[in-house]
Amino acid sequence: MNDFFQQFNPITMAFIATLFTWGMTALGAAVVFTTKNFNQRMLDSMLGFAGGVMIAASFWSLLSPAIEMSEYHTIGNWFPAGLGFLLGGVFLWIINKILPHLHPNTPIRKAEGYYPRDRKRSTLLVLAITLHNIPEGLAVGIAFGALASAGTEATLTSALTLALGIGVQNIPEGIAVSMPLRGDGLSRGKSFFYGQLSGAVEPVSAVIGALAVAFVEPLLPYALSFAAGAMIFVVAEEVIPSSHEKGNKDLASMSLMIGFTLMMILDVALG
Repeated sequence: MNDFFQQFNPITMAFIATLFTWGMTALGAAVVFTTKNFNQRMLDSMLGFAGGVMIAASFWSLLSPAIEMSEYHTIGNWFPAGLGFLLGGVFLWIINKILPHLHPNTPIRKAEGYYPRDRKRSTLLVLAITLHNIPEGLAVGIAFGALASAGTEATLTSALTLALGIGVQNIPEGIAVSMPLRGDGLSRGKSFFYGQLSGAVEPVSAVIGALAVAFVEPLLPYALSFAAGAMIFVVAEEVIPSSHEKGNKDLASMSLMIGFTLMMILDVALG
């Protein structure tokens, strides 16, 4: 796998890697072709697993390298990571306020109490998962973009591991869009289309992230921690609450632990 990617520049690598993560979103959305009803406990456990993967990736693939790269910072090696992390959370908070969206497990009647009644549930669901995928695409793009910066500790294996972890956790995100839409009466084709569409933002945001750090090297630790902060905000504000809304808190929490452990092992063993 490394040999295949090494023939490309980091920006192209990021684009190819996020085509894979987008494809994994589509794979999850394709479950709609097999059944109209998806086991809620399974969905909640998969959301919990996705949250665990994102938390582990945020630290081992993003925050930890950012701290290592800032060893000689005049204020302290904690500063770029701390500032970037908070800015990432603030960025997603602002985006959440600007763009109305719907949590995957939110009933329509609950949504109608907050959003205009004529706004389609499909649009709200796609916006929700798209918000998830922006920081994920940025994270992959930044990880690959770091390969172009001389003197960093970034490795191709670490970037590929991050893309693999995010791809795996994109499967339940695709399911979380397509299955509720199918349950609301949309056709299988439309449900799949909206489900996979939410992942289309990842290649775009990956290229933006890779370009930013490849050409502005001093931004790298800030960019890595920014992506980590955005991902943690998504987990805290969207993924965990959605996995708990149907009463499967214990199952979702244990699945989060498993997802975290798996991603940690992948990152430490391979990175």
